[in-house]
Amino acid sequence: MRKIVLIIIVAVLFSVKLFAQGNKIVLVHPTKYNLELFTNLIDKKIIEIKDLNILGIYHEKETYDYKKSHDFLSQNNIKNIQLLEINEDLDPSKLYQDNPCSQVFNDIFQKTNGIIFFGGPDLPPAIYGEQMSLLTRMTDPYRHYFEASFLFHLLGGSQNKNYKPLLERNPGYTVYAICLGMQTMNIAAGGTMIQDIPSEVYNLKLVEKVLAAENNIQHRNYNNNLVNDSTLFSGNFHQINITKPNSIVGDYKSNLIPVIYSNHHQAIENLGMNLKVIATSMDGEIIEAIAHKKYPNVLGIQFHPEGKYLYDPKIQYRKNPNDELKSGKQILIDSNSYKFHLELWKVFTQKINSPNHIN
Repeated sequence: MRKIVLIIIVAVLFSVKLFAQGNKIVLVHPTKYNLELFTNLIDKKIIEIKDLNILGIYHEKETYDYKKSHDFLSQNNIKNIQLLEINEDLDPSKLYQDNPCSQVFNDIFQKTNGIIFFGGPDLPPAIYGEQMSLLTRMTDPYRHYFEASFLFHLLGGSQNKNYKPLLERNPGYTVYAICLGMQTMNIAAGGTMIQDIPSEVYNLKLVEKVLAAENNIQHRNYNNNLVNDSTLFSGNFHQINITKPNSIVGDYKSNLIPVIYSNHHQAIENLGMNLKVIATSMDGEIIEAIAHKKYPNVLGIQFHPEGKYLYDPKIQYRKNPNDELKSGKQILIDSNSYKFHLELWKVFTQKINSPNHIN
């Protein structure tokens, strides 16, 4: 009975409140912070999607207090974003098969044009078949169960090759996955993870050794391990090498070794089923972006193109306590990388605005 009631609620929400017309996208894990980031991109016209309606979805057993998200929408009188709590249980042993959330995933997919998965904490290694490193921290298991299962339903995976993914019904559906989102996309497709880049890839086990290394192998700001300083960037700006740009920035060819902002210590190890590498670190050791071999509008990026500090010159931080304060926008402009970020979101906008959704 509970499942039937939930499906009815979802159907009513889709048909009456939110999805009568226009373009419809899903934001997974719509925390106040993520809502602020996405609405900022819209307010600055970095993303321009006509007749946009947004559905933020989350699982009831996530650790985040979503009252903050509801309050943010109410206080800012935002009418085109609705939040939906999913109540169905998820057994971590049944993520990659039909499960109590499958019908909800199907309903959401059918009524929307695209979906974004955001960054976040470490994945539980058990859901990609490995034991846990001492450097891995599991803080929100049900968020990971929910997102891994949804991405498996969307794309399929080697864990269950007979499962027909949702995108088989609409290959033009848009799926963007940022940082943790890309990592989750990979493990949902049957891939595995490097649990700590410095120690496993570069044999660097001390913070000072990482900070002394070449900047392009530093994927977060390890100065935060040494000092408590609110003026420090959490992540690090470094170059990446884009080998197949079309999935990320379309026809843009001005700078395919851009500086980007990343904040992670884990990375893709073995690729999941039907995924391909389209960008790497400068030394080729770390996968920085992936696309799908069958579905053209699927993109995973290991870096963060969504932060306010990348587009607002008034928001200033620094990497080292002795450095001058500087905005992320200025760093991108100085490295001829700002337009790359604008082009990334322009391509996303074009994909959502295009008539690729099959009702």
